[in-house]
Amino acid sequence: MSGSDTEPVVPDSEAFVEATESFRRELLAHCYRMLGSVDDAMDVVQETYLRAWRSYGAFEGRSSVRTWLHQIATNACLTALAHHSRRVLPSGLGGPEPDPEAAPVPAEPGVSWLQPIPDVLLGPGAADPASIVLAREDLRLALVATLQYLSASQRAVFILREVLSFPAAEVAVMLGTTTTAVKSTLQRARTRLRELAPAADEITQPTAPEAHRLLDQYIAAFQNADAPALERLLRRDATLEATPFTTWFAGNKTCVPYLRTWVLGSPGDWLMLPTSANGQPATVAYTRDRNGTYQAYGIVVLTVTSTGISRICSFHQPSLVTTFGFPPTAIPPAGVSR
Repeated sequence: MSGSDTEPVVPDSEAFVEATESFRRELLAHCYRMLGSVDDAMDVVQETYLRAWRSYGAFEGRSSVRTWLHQIATNACLTALAHHSRRVLPSGLGGPEPDPEAAPVPAEPGVSWLQPIPDVLLGPGAADPASIVLAREDLRLALVATLQYLSASQRAVFILREVLSFPAAEVAVMLGTTTTAVKSTLQRARTRLRELAPAADEITQPTAPEAHRLLDQYIAAFQNADAPALERLLRRDATLEATPFTTWFAGNKTCVPYLRTWVLGSPGDWLMLPTSANGQPATVAYTRDRNGTYQAYGIVVLTVTSTGISRICSFHQPSLVTTFGFPPTAIPPAGVSR
């Protein structure tokens, strides 16, 4: 056998990039839905491109490049999910705390928390396939949290069929199963999601200017430690949850007293900068240390409606701040007390 028969085919790097790069953001969104973690999703996308590059020379074009990449990514996600528990929010671990004076209870070690994903990582150009994905709001926190209750196979089938609109026959090839099995799995996934339908999907969404106004008012209220202003912004049925605590609250009458007692502190203790995550208004949060420097706290994602803020999800993970493109320490803008 000649050497040319045994040596692997080296892919044309330029051709590979041209054929595959436009799908990177769509693949990141897909892996995030599957895994519930922006960190894990970025790792799997890197792994997907490495695997694809290694096998690109042997790619015969029996499917589209998009289908081929999603097959690699989905199976990499399924492998990852075999070694990890589902990711949750505090509200997925038990009922709300009725006492707003109760101290927050840290979760036991080993809980895998859902993470938000910055919109800047997914912001598509006009011709980017991810624009179709993002337009349908399938990255909202409530839905991604609900998807975590599906089995890994149900999650994969539902996302590939319902979100990315791959035909059942293509999904069957991707997952190494039959079209009949795909249809059956999709039906079970739909049934389960109807049982767990996130309430946030049923509320009227505000216009973009209204959402930005609510975000600005929330930031001002928090930085000024203004509990009455927060109470005016929150709906009566608002919920509040914050990782890494199991304690969460349902209803304005418990959310606001809890924030006043345990979180707000004094004016200037918090610095919040506007951003967006999961297609929702969000803030990058910093807390002031004893030297007056603002240190990264994490990300706060708001669910906003035409009648106010219905949900606050706070993620106390300082590393997320840099994932969102912000520095680990910050200087307050003019007008924020130090």
